[in-house]
Amino acid sequence: SELIKPYLGSKYKLTEVPKSLIFYMSKHSGPVNEIQWCPVREQSHVLLSASMDKTIKVWDAVDTGCCLRTYSCHSCAVRAARWSSCGRRILSGGFDSMLHLTDVETGKQLFSSKNEFRISTLKFHPTESNIFICGGFSPEVKAWDIRTSKVLRVYKAAVQQTLDILFLPEGREFLTSTDAVSRDSADRTIIAWDFQSAAKISNQIFHERYTCPSLTLHPKESVFVAQTNGNYMALFSAQRPYRINKKKRYEGHKVEGFAVGCEFSPDGTLLVTGSSDGKVFFYNYHTARIIRTLSAHKEACVSAIFHPVLPSLLATCDWAGEIKIWQ
Repeated sequence: SELIKPYLGSKYKLTEVPKSLIFYMSKHSGPVNEIQWCPVREQSHVLLSASMDKTIKVWDAVDTGCCLRTYSCHSCAVRAARWSSCGRRILSGGFDSMLHLTDVETGKQLFSSKNEFRISTLKFHPTESNIFICGGFSPEVKAWDIRTSKVLRVYKAAVQQTLDILFLPEGREFLTSTDAVSRDSADRTIIAWDFQSAAKISNQIFHERYTCPSLTLHPKESVFVAQTNGNYMALFSAQRPYRINKKKRYEGHKVEGFAVGCEFSPDGTLLVTGSSDGKVFFYNYHTARIIRTLSAHKEACVSAIFHPVLPSLLATCDWAGEIKIWQ
């Protein structure tokens, strides 16, 4: 993309809050569950989307706003889809319990496997590009190796469902958020795991009685944020014992049972989140104050993600199947 080229050699500039809509992309016929910019900087004009309409789409979301490809390998809703680190493959999982690794160019399945449960979240290992973890409607979380099409490890939690997975830097440890909130206690809501041994490091991280539909890591500091169904985001240390920061809470947006995603800007200054009322909220990471809100969608906005290279470009998606690009 010509628009991205001038930024490739330079350091990422300070993130600016986008003000205007540049593309309105609506080719999905069902809610969009997840969007992700291609992690390869030179190809970061390409955006991936996964939808309840059983499809995955790839868009040119910087130059034209056009849909480039549609992949229909799933027979039910696609709940999770992720770019591989090389940007040439897409890993996806859905309510058909299928895992697929699709070649972006040819559309061929390079790896397909039937999982034992419906999948709601997938993450590639940050340093081992052939390994990923999947979780869903099961007490188990599984690590897979794409090269052998086999499960490497099983992580057993006494929960109903895994909502999100977050690798900590280097990938030696990871976190899972679960729906294990009982009336009398809220332990096991966030669980920390040792990746190699599959041992639980801690399940006493978050003590509020709310589930956390999404987790996100700060790009520079050793902290992470959990989106909660209590209509606020909580801040935690990303090092043991993963303590909550009681002085900071990011509140003002609404979650209300949607799997609303949150993310830091690449420079770490802003925290952005969707909201069940269709708005996007921009918080100052340091002060936890709302800097601005954007009336982005009519239906619940479930994801808002900053572009990795362009300092004010933002993609958002909603429960009506729309994707919008803001600048």
